[in-house]
Amino acid sequence: MITIPGVAHNMIANNLEPAYPTHPGEVLKDEIAYRGVSQRKLAADMGVPYTQLNEVLNGKRPVNTEFALLVEAVLDLPAEPLLKMQARYNVIVAKRDGKFIEKLNKIRQVAAVL
Repeated sequence: MITIPGVAHNMIANNLEPAYPTHPGEVLKDEIAYRGVSQRKLAADMGVPYTQLNEVLNGKRPVNTEFALLVEAVLDLPAEPLLKMQARYNVIVAKRDGKFIEKLNKIRQVAAVL
């Protein structure tokens, strides 16, 4: 997180959260469309079921380490940025989950007493 004296941390561009977090599947979907590769061919080349690839591309399934490494092997896209994007997506979604935030606040109250 970037800090500047006298400026609220949430007012610095690098610290802003997007209104709608980007699932790494969206980026992959754009990439394969740009390359003109069909989802079925890509799934076959990766050795995964078409439904699995389609669910990732539509943001219904997360990108895990193995999947990211398969993408790296087939499309020559580095796995780590995809995994970092997935982690960032997960954090933003969790921060916006009201029930989870409630749970965190209760834990923080208990921890403050310790």
